[in-house]
Amino acid sequence: MSTSLLYHAFGVHGYIQKSIEFVACSIVFHVEQERGFRCAACKSWQVICRGTIERRFRSVPIARKPSWIVLPVQRVECLQCAVLRQVEVDFADARRTYTKEFERYALELCRICTIKDVARYLGVSWDLIKDIDKRYYRRVFAKPPLKHLRFLAIDEICIGKGYRFLTIVMDLETGAVVFVGQGKGADALAPFWKRLKVAGACIEAVAMDMSRAYIDAVTTNLPEAQIVFDHFHVIKLFNEKLSELRRDMYREATEQMKKDVLKGTRWLLLRNPENLNEAKNERQRLEEALRLNQPLAAVYYLKEDLRRFWCQEDKDAARDFLQDWIKRALASGIRILKQFAKTLAGKRSGLLAYYDFRISSGPLEGTNNKIKTMQRAAYGYRDQEYSVLKIYGLHKVKYALVG
Repeated sequence: MSTSLLYHAFGVHGYIQKSIEFVACSIVFHVEQERGFRCAACKSWQVICRGTIERRFRSVPIARKPSWIVLPVQRVECLQCAVLRQVEVDFADARRTYTKEFERYALELCRICTIKDVARYLGVSWDLIKDIDKRYYRRVFAKPPLKHLRFLAIDEICIGKGYRFLTIVMDLETGAVVFVGQGKGADALAPFWKRLKVAGACIEAVAMDMSRAYIDAVTTNLPEAQIVFDHFHVIKLFNEKLSELRRDMYREATEQMKKDVLKGTRWLLLRNPENLNEAKNERQRLEEALRLNQPLAAVYYLKEDLRRFWCQEDKDAARDFLQDWIKRALASGIRILKQFAKTLAGKRSGLLAYYDFRISSGPLEGTNNKIKTMQRAAYGYRDQEYSVLKIYGLHKVKYALVG
């Protein structure tokens, strides 16, 4: 019988098709090996045949009907290494019950469907598809190359209940995650520093938040790298101070009118002015809250003014702007503003470093959102290694919640 279907559709060559049968809505191809046998261990041709073992391999479906390849696998005794074992099957990996073509087909489906959907469509178990996907990610992403790294971003992400954290390191030039550490803080980065030293990478700058643990870790292990505090984390910290002030003022307010105005304004204070919804009178509500609460207004307008720091013409102009902003914040007499001004004064070099290396951890925040979306879509990953491997490959996929 013709073997062209086996070769072109299933990637099976070097085997003779003996017969085809239809069993329980499945297509079964019976094949035999057409060439000589050799040892799977030492590749020697000096072997003695010791019987066969029939094996069934799942292959790609034909018109949504499952297909199988049945092969009597020869057992041989090698005269060179004295090993008795089965010969290699060219179209399937060792200890696998599916063909290489079926594995490629399943991986293509995994790029556009969930593991559960692929397993249901192909009529196989969830674990089999997950094993195929995990082997692919381990082969491609298990050890990201570090030698080419120049600009990094470091941040942590909460991955579920119990305040479980992961520390993520990203290559800002490619957008790829190059390290995932368990926990947060300096200890989580210890394995990364070892790998980075072995790789011999020359890191020029690192974008991060103003965490003392990360600052000390980078300063100790990358003394030549410049630390950059980006816009996102600075404004995020300021927003936390602004929310704290609003809660304090609400608790201390004695007039019911002021309480009513302050109530429900949290997101209005944190949102950028250009994003306020005019149809819902959000701008009017915000202006009313600021008019009745002078300390809140002072903090809000200084926050909006601070955003201009990252829009200056050059580093000298940014230095003058920052110095002026710190003076105004200290002169306001508001405790929260004074504390934040002192924080920025102590981190002045990292803030101004933005004008030497215009990098930000913004892409890393996008990756953090992808991780959360990935976990929601999969209802969490119990296999910790598989979860980490999926994070390493996030820059190659797109996630979207639908329904």
